[in-house]
Amino acid sequence: MSSPATFRRLLLEGGVLDADRLAKAEGTAQQRGQPLERTVVALGMADETAVWRCLAKAHGLKFVDPQKLQIQPEAAKKLPLEQIEQNEALPVLLKDGVLWIAIDDPLKTFVADNLAFLAGCTVQCALMPPTALKDRIRKLGSGASQQNGAGAGKGGAAVAEGEDAPIIRLVQKTLDEALEQRASDVHVEPFQSRLRIRYRIDGVLKEIASLEAGLLAPLTSRLKIMAGLDIAEKRKPQDGRIALKSHGRDIDVRTSVLPGNHGETIVMRLLDKEKGLLTLEALGFDGVDRERFQRCIARPNGIVLVTGPTGSGKTTTLYAALQQLNRPDVKIITAEDPVEFNIRGINQCQVKARIGLSFARILRAMLRQAPNIILVGEIRDRETAEIAVQAALTGHLVFSTLHTNDAPSAITRLCDMGVKPFLVAASVQAVLAQRLVRVVCPHCRVPERPGDLELRSIGVDPAAVAGDSAMVRAVGCERCDQSGYRGRLGIFEMMVLEESLREMIFKGEPASRLREHAFHSGGMSTLLQDGARKVVSGRTTIQELLRVIAAS
Repeated sequence: MSSPATFRRLLLEGGVLDADRLAKAEGTAQQRGQPLERTVVALGMADETAVWRCLAKAHGLKFVDPQKLQIQPEAAKKLPLEQIEQNEALPVLLKDGVLWIAIDDPLKTFVADNLAFLAGCTVQCALMPPTALKDRIRKLGSGASQQNGAGAGKGGAAVAEGEDAPIIRLVQKTLDEALEQRASDVHVEPFQSRLRIRYRIDGVLKEIASLEAGLLAPLTSRLKIMAGLDIAEKRKPQDGRIALKSHGRDIDVRTSVLPGNHGETIVMRLLDKEKGLLTLEALGFDGVDRERFQRCIARPNGIVLVTGPTGSGKTTTLYAALQQLNRPDVKIITAEDPVEFNIRGINQCQVKARIGLSFARILRAMLRQAPNIILVGEIRDRETAEIAVQAALTGHLVFSTLHTNDAPSAITRLCDMGVKPFLVAASVQAVLAQRLVRVVCPHCRVPERPGDLELRSIGVDPAAVAGDSAMVRAVGCERCDQSGYRGRLGIFEMMVLEESLREMIFKGEPASRLREHAFHSGGMSTLLQDGARKVVSGRTTIQELLRVIAAS
């Protein structure tokens, strides 16, 4: 750690200044409110290079001698020119995976963190005299302009559009890193003075980088081009898709652009078309609920609904059910927006609103294909709901999703859409509500029995778990990025419609009465109860369960 006293001592020992001139410079610096080194040079008391050499030594930084500097071309390519100019940071050397940049202020070493994400490697700072630094950055900019002009004159692509262009590398690195960290979403969010990039990992957002606000325009343009969107349109929301290849697997990136106060916010959902296919067991579906669900999906007709908020794993659960039912003697057709995962042996159809190919239109066409099982990605309106009900009543097994908080609310939601209660009562076989909770990391978990008050907060009787307990505490390690959790599993609320419930629906009973009856008479376990079982079995924690249930 440096100090002003160290710098003053080095100036005297190096013969750069004598004691009288140093005292005068210090007085002037204090009057002007500027750093001592810049005051010394401004007063013409010493050579700028000699002063900055002492300054570098005082701060423990390497010194870049302007007379001996030769910028390595590989280093210059690691950063975009606008970032070099904006940060006044000159890339000079790339050695052993480390990019060395020259700056003129020892207090600006923080730029190394900002630029490391952009360069895709470790960045270290060295000190260089300000006049020489500005001159070399100006020359670098002039050279780039001439090179771009020459390229344009030849009819070739601009240098910035090449495969090694920094903004292209930034996008590629962001997506590759997100996939490596098991992120489900990438959020690019502009603010007044910075650009924030966050990943959603196991349902929780984590800030990865804070970049210069000047990167927003080129980054947005690059992502829009990749997603097939209109780069000139900045006033309206846009949706598109990016197709990637990672480790031999096809990755589908659903891209959403939303105009905001400081620029366009971009959210990219990463869908691994193979990795996302799970079994019901892998989802955490076990016990009585799983047996009841399997009996429901084995029926020849009726509607099976899966409900929950966005990102609660509804589609993954339906895919798991379809995989189990997928046999050579069964015809399965899906209508999805978008087709998230490819399943062999199933006919999957993509909704295309622009050409009028809606859920309702696909559903009507499906029925002429004589399917046994139909999946409608989401029931969004009355028309789709009514066709789904008619399909269920005419001998088809229909799977779909709804956005409701619990299982009984799905019934009232269908009625609110305009479907007659007697049709809902006759067609719906079961409703499954679900959430996702994080699984405790197996590498750093620690056995721990929570206190009685904590157990009661999730409805667990402390006396029931007084003996040996599998409950654990989340600690955190390198493998789980210090979060204490790695991966997720579902908690479920399964409501099967039996005769008494159907009569209540026919009479128009509210969701609260349906819930009470399903819980006391129909054997329904609530989300909290299923989550509590997974806490007691050591798969998740009370804190995680309450976070998810409270959020819902």
